[in-house]
Amino acid sequence: MHLDVQDLRNFYYRSTLGRAAQASIRSTMLELWPEAKGQSVAGFGFAVPLLRPYLAEARRVTALMPGPQGVMPWPAGMPNVSVLCEETLWPIETGHVDKLVVMHGLETSERPSRLLDECWRVLGPGGKALFIVPNRAGLWSRSDRTPFGYGRPYTLGQLETELKNHHFLPEDHRAALYRPPSTRRFWLRSGALLERMGMQLPTVLVGGVLIVEASKRVQPPRGSVVKDLARRPIKALDGLAKPA
Repeated sequence: MHLDVQDLRNFYYRSTLGRAAQASIRSTMLELWPEAKGQSVAGFGFAVPLLRPYLAEARRVTALMPGPQGVMPWPAGMPNVSVLCEETLWPIETGHVDKLVVMHGLETSERPSRLLDECWRVLGPGGKALFIVPNRAGLWSRSDRTPFGYGRPYTLGQLETELKNHHFLPEDHRAALYRPPSTRRFWLRSGALLERMGMQLPTVLVGGVLIVEASKRVQPPRGSVVKDLARRPIKALDGLAKPA
C-alpha cells in the first residue's frame, strides 16, 4: 500500500533525518545523472525530493503521484508540475520520457508488474530509469520510522531479475543511506562520516536503499527473413529476353 503524501512530505521536508536521507539519495543519483539539459524528466511515487536539480535545464519535469498516495503541489514558489494519476495509467504519451525516477512507487505497488510495463511504455528510445527501493539487507527496511520501512524490500538480484523480465536492461547500481535510521543526536551528527565510510563497503550489505539504473530494451523482430519465390513464374515476356 502507498503511504500518504502528507507523511512523505513531513518526513523529507520537516524532519532532520528525512532531509539527510534526501541529500544522500540525491547526491548518489547525481553521480549517475549529473544533468538533463533539454530532456524530458518524470518521477513516479514520491520522487520530488530528487527532481529539483533538473528543473532549470530540463525541457520538461513531471512529478507523477499515484491516487492512493495523494498529491501535493510542487515545487514551492514555482509553477506546479505534479500530477495525480492512476498507478498503471499515466497521462504521458508513449515514448516521450528520457529520464524516469521511481521512488516510493515500486515497493508499495499492489500491481508491480503492470507498473513496470507502464514505466517501459513512457520511456523513449535510449530512455533510462532509476529504480530506488529499500534494501532487504539494510537497516532502513526494518524500521517503520521512515518510508523505507513499508512495502516490499528487494535484494539487488531480485530487482534486476524483475527489471529484465519487463524488458529493461540493468546497467549500473549504487546504494545510499549508510547511516542508521535513528533520530538520536549522535547518529545525526555522525551521519556524513558514516555515508563516506559506507561507500567503501559492499553495496548489498550496508546501504539502506538500492538504486538501479536501467535502460529500455526494445526486442528486435524474431525469426529469419524468407523470400517467397513464385513456383510458376510468368512467361509472358520470355520472348523479349530470348527472341526466336
